Amino acid sequence: MNISIGGYSFFNTFKEGKMDVFGYLETVKYRYRLDTVDLWNGFFVDRSGPIPKLADEDYIRKIKEALDEKEMTVVNFAIDGAHLWDPDPDMRARLYDNALEHLRAAETLGARTVRIDTGGSYEHVETLTDEQFEHIVARYREYARRAADFGYKIGPENHMGASLIPAEMKRIAEAVDHPSFGILLHIGRWREDPEHGDAIVAPWTVHTHFDAKTLTSPDAIDKVRMLLQQGYTGYWGIEQNSPDNQYAEIEWMVAGVKKVVHDAARQQTEEGSE
Repeated sequence: MNISIGGYSFFNTFKEGKMDVFGYLETVKYRYRLDTVDLWNGFFVDRSGPIPKLADEDYIRKIKEALDEKEMTVVNFAIDGAHLWDPDPDMRARLYDNALEHLRAAETLGARTVRIDTGGSYEHVETLTDEQFEHIVARYREYARRAADFGYKIGPENHMGASLIPAEMKRIAEAVDHPSFGILLHIGRWREDPEHGDAIVAPWTVHTHFDAKTLTSPDAIDKVRMLLQQGYTGYWGIEQNSPDNQYAEIEWMVAGVKKVVHDAARQQTEEGSE
């Protein structure tokens, strides 16, 4: 079963100084027995400045060596601090430079999908202006062309700003119109039209995230079945930054996601045989 564990799930453990990126790889491989990695750049950036600065190339190569030694695949690389839109043109240029640096790292690490956000506020959500839309579409087209050269897919998560509006995500995807563009769907996390949001972006979904709220939702199986019916073949990622007891919480979520996906697939099979 295609299961992954997002690095952000261990953010509090990381904050306490009890885990680094190499400890995360060991945990995923040997505690949860997965060969997949859902990397988060927060493990290896310097946050002392206004934009998270990525670790140097030597450190990235060490991560790659650790991945290869464990025969692990990076199914997603979630990048914070490289989003596309900022109202300040100088900051947009700096974010762009940071994005390019992170894309080089993604390519070194062999990531299959890459998440770079649209930008915008986590609190104040509104539709994109024409200027914002044109800038975001142009950047994703550029990144998608690059991704095609290296064999990965790239795009936003429903994470911040207008990306929390499913109609806006659909509008962006249709305008980018590139096979290497894809959406990281955090299932059920919408500020508008939450009932239909997942289905609206399903045609472009290349990776998913569950949190505890998603997993325990009464429609969790229906959400997964809908994605399967839409032809989704990617990974079912877990991203749950529990306040404490994170190892046990993730163990519970791995089992829960496996059950939900299994039940959804079984129902789909039963429906198809009727």
